[in-house]
Order: sequence, then C-alpha cells, then structure tokens
Amino acid sequence: MAQDSSLTEFWDVRYRDGVTPWEGARMSPEALAFFQRQPAGRILLPGCGSAGDLPLLLDCGHQVLAIDFSAQAVAIARGQWPQAAAHIRQADFFAVEETPPFDAVFERAFLCALPPRLHARYAEQMARLLRPGGALAGVFFIADTPRGPPFGLSMPALSALLEPAFVLESCDPQQDGVAVFGGQEYWMVWRRQHENEDL
Repeated sequence: MAQDSSLTEFWDVRYRDGVTPWEGARMSPEALAFFQRQPAGRILLPGCGSAGDLPLLLDCGHQVLAIDFSAQAVAIARGQWPQAAAHIRQADFFAVEETPPFDAVFERAFLCALPPRLHARYAEQMARLLRPGGALAGVFFIADTPRGPPFGLSMPALSALLEPAFVLESCDPQQDGVAVFGGQEYWMVWRRQHENEDL
C-alpha cells in the first residue's frame, strides 16, 4: 500500500477499502452562514473526497467545481450526488488552471492531507487560483503533528505559510468536528490580498 499521501494510490486504496475517517463532517453553522452571505460566485472545493459539502454550496447559488485526484473518490462522489455529477472532476489541484480566478475556495481537510513538502506549493497555488479580495475559507487542522496524514500545523506556521498573500479575517474553534482531528479544527477565513499588497 502506498504510504505517500501525495500519490493517488494512497487515497484510491483508502476510498476503495472504506478507510475514510475524515469523511462525514457536516458543514458548520459558520461555514454555511459564510457561503450564504456571499454573492453567487465561482467556488473551488479541492480534495473533495465524497463531496459532502457540494450540495449545500450549490443550494447557496454558487457555481462550484469539486475536484479530487483519486478516481475512487470521484466515483463515490458522483454516485452519491448524481444530480451534481457535472460539478465533480478528477483533477490534480496543482495542475488546475482556471480563468477567471475563483471567488472562493472551500478548504476542508485538504491542506492537512498534503505532506509538508507540498505546503508551500499549496499556498502559491491558492494565491494563483483566487481573485484579489477572494476568500480561502474553511476548516483547518491546528496541531503540532508533523507525522500524518493528517499533518497539523501550528497557528504561527499556518500564518507564515499564507502571509502575505492572505490576511486572516476570522478564526473560530469548531464544536462538532471529526473525531480523527481530536477537537483541533478551526473555521477560518483568509482574504486574498491585492497584488500590490503581497510579495
């Protein structure tokens, strides 16, 4: 079995065997309220897995692209949400090139699934995919756990990763998280800065 979470095989095996303890979370009240308040826009849902958040985002009136590079995950998501299958695509987040940029990205246990060596690329790609003023909004795993997945980050490390391209707008602990994250999930909104405000 592949042990490198940057490989599709790592996730294909887990989805095939049903070993997916990160699945099953319900969208938090903070997340739902945030996306309900946003004007209808283009939203990216990377590392979507079974895409449990997709229907709610669509119900908010957004144009959503849910991606995962695991064929097994995409098959499960399309089977679970046949009415939304057109919004689900097998794709590598790091290879996505979309124009115009997205208005928001919903981060849901995607960063913590990536090996730390890919974290800088994650931040660069997020900055590339989001329009200035857009939001990187979602649930982040804040913990000092260099072994994973899930790979936790301390708050200072997450800030160092995302700044100066993003500025933290809100941060709230999640009350009803997923057991695998041990109560260390935080709802955050990071606002994409304008080009003259970052590097």
